[in-house]
Amino acid sequence: MKVLLTGGYGCIGAWIAKRLLDRGASVVVFDLKENPRRMRLIMTEEQIRQIVYAPGDVTDADLLRQTLETHGVSHVIHLAGLQVPVCRENPLRGATVNVVGTLAVFEAVRQSRSPIQRLVYASSAAVFGPPEHYQQGPLPDDVPLVPSTHYGVFKCCNEGNARIYFQDHGLSSIGLRPWTVYGVGRDFGMTSEPTKALKAVAIGQHYHISYGGWQDLQFVDDVAETFIRCLERPFTGAKSYNLRGHVVELSTFHQTLSEVAPEARDLVTYGTRQIAIAYDLDDSALQRDLGPMPRTPLADGIRRTLEHFRRLHREGRLDTSDLEAAPPLPSRADEP
Repeated sequence: MKVLLTGGYGCIGAWIAKRLLDRGASVVVFDLKENPRRMRLIMTEEQIRQIVYAPGDVTDADLLRQTLETHGVSHVIHLAGLQVPVCRENPLRGATVNVVGTLAVFEAVRQSRSPIQRLVYASSAAVFGPPEHYQQGPLPDDVPLVPSTHYGVFKCCNEGNARIYFQDHGLSSIGLRPWTVYGVGRDFGMTSEPTKALKAVAIGQHYHISYGGWQDLQFVDDVAETFIRCLERPFTGAKSYNLRGHVVELSTFHQTLSEVAPEARDLVTYGTRQIAIAYDLDDSALQRDLGPMPRTPLADGIRRTLEHFRRLHREGRLDTSDLEAAPPLPSRADEP
């Protein structure tokens, strides 16, 4: 299996690349610039040297197609995109990268002379509206989508375009909707704050999570494995699936963190604002169609992340610049 990862130098991309190499697969990263800094947190230099870097802009369908053919790619994972703050500040740029870029990936896969066996792309739980717009209880994949950000609207558009590509061209695809992904390498975006809190605890520093309420905490290694299993399992069609980790209040996250690392009880605080995205999402369709999918217990995911951060800190390789950045301004919603 030879896999092309767009946006492969991000957090989820780095973990996917690691798991693919562990499986003996070949990895090609298509990105604007070569920047394996997140990979270095979880992989050896020897592993990173096995990854082929293909420079390019995700909106360039012709270059994407050429890359697929040149490298004999058999599977594609599309992760490249701009997150909520950028899409809010510059909707035109956000639409160009997130919507036109996704269309370019689909078009390149459709036209490629190198047969592509599977296309999996990152959607987002941000396609859902605020919790109060829905009935209580786990929400299936196909409830009405009423996103409250440009980012969420762009992801809805991608899901719709994926459906049309299957309808018109028979191009099968799987969209996955992560919520709060946490783990080593998660250093950007509103829902990176639980990970930043873990990093702060690892170095004995105070950290305040700017929001509160409920969220769905998903361990990054589980999310990476889910993407890869969606590459491997038989599937025909175009469907977007909810992911589900551990749906908890921030108070529960704080309590679990404090049980794993007692010093966290005084080091970490959190706010009260509920992120305006439905959090109780049902993943039974994903588990039925493509599962079983992994779900690391919350305490184990926290423990593994803390141990990893502490090891990096001892080795002098832990970048803490993200802890020094100004806290994000309150907003109605932010990205998972």
